[in-house]
Amino acid sequence: MKTPVESSWRTPALEQLADALVGVDEREEMLAFLRDICSSTELAALAQRLEVALLVDRGIPYAEIAKQLGASTATVTRVAQWVRHGEGGYRAVLDREAGV
Repeated sequence: MKTPVESSWRTPALEQLADALVGVDEREEMLAFLRDICSSTELAALAQRLEVALLVDRGIPYAEIAKQLGASTATVTRVAQWVRHGEGGYRAVLDREAGV
């Protein structure tokens, strides 16, 4: 059974954001949208999380990932948890990146 926090993350505002992201079909348009909607720090954090997920999926040790990317071990552990037990979003992207 999902807790209120787990079930409340999917808000109408987040659904609207997802629709906006899905509606962008050009790379440059997506980059522009991401830059407009996120701070530089937020963009760097999002990009780093994807890099962490790629390395976790390749079986690289967490400490090595943290050192290589300058990420905290907490971030690496959290991303790994979502890769393995999340909603499947990381898995879908990782599989697409791998050409699966």
